[in-house]
Amino acid sequence: MRFMKKTLQTLPLVALMALAAPLAAQETDAAPEAAPTEEATPDEGLSMGEEVPAEEGPQPGQTYVVGTSGDWQVQCTKMPEGEGTDPCQLYQLLMDQDGNPVSEFVVFKMPEGGRAAAGATVITPLETLLTGQLTIKVDDGAAKRYPFSFCTPIGCYARLGMTNEDVAAFKRGNMATVTLVPVTAPDTKVNLSLSLTGFTAGFDGLEADTGAVPQQ
Repeated sequence: MRFMKKTLQTLPLVALMALAAPLAAQETDAAPEAAPTEEATPDEGLSMGEEVPAEEGPQPGQTYVVGTSGDWQVQCTKMPEGEGTDPCQLYQLLMDQDGNPVSEFVVFKMPEGGRAAAGATVITPLETLLTGQLTIKVDDGAAKRYPFSFCTPIGCYARLGMTNEDVAAFKRGNMATVTLVPVTAPDTKVNLSLSLTGFTAGFDGLEADTGAVPQQ
């Protein structure tokens, strides 16, 4: 014991530092304290979303309104880039006496040289009696009957060919009456009023084939 004490007193400073090194190493090798964990916020895992840029103008295949002509809408269908100008048509929604929408009437111009100066598509409810066909009369003129072509989940379609005389009657007329027969009441006729106000200006503004947007 006396020898060890004397020996430690006689050791140089460098040796003492060497003896202290293992002790220091033991202290530094001790496991570090665990870092505190962050508590999850209430909106953890929820997406805050990102803003979607607004689409500029109608997309190919979409129908858009370019104006009105009296009681008619002037509608056009957007064509893909490089596939010509947008074809346009006249559109009117037909209501019953209670103001409920019942039928859609669309008129478009046909190219010259054919029997039809114009074409028309009339869409009626699925409850329409197809064998009753569709009847159209302008003011007090003679009525014309047209067959239905097909039905889809949207409704039943009648595709009409309008001669120059038919178009002229629409231009000089005030009101056309569209008559259909409901399948639930085959002895009943439903008469819908088709306004001809603005038809002349709207039809003359359409272009056949090219379907150019009419100038407003």
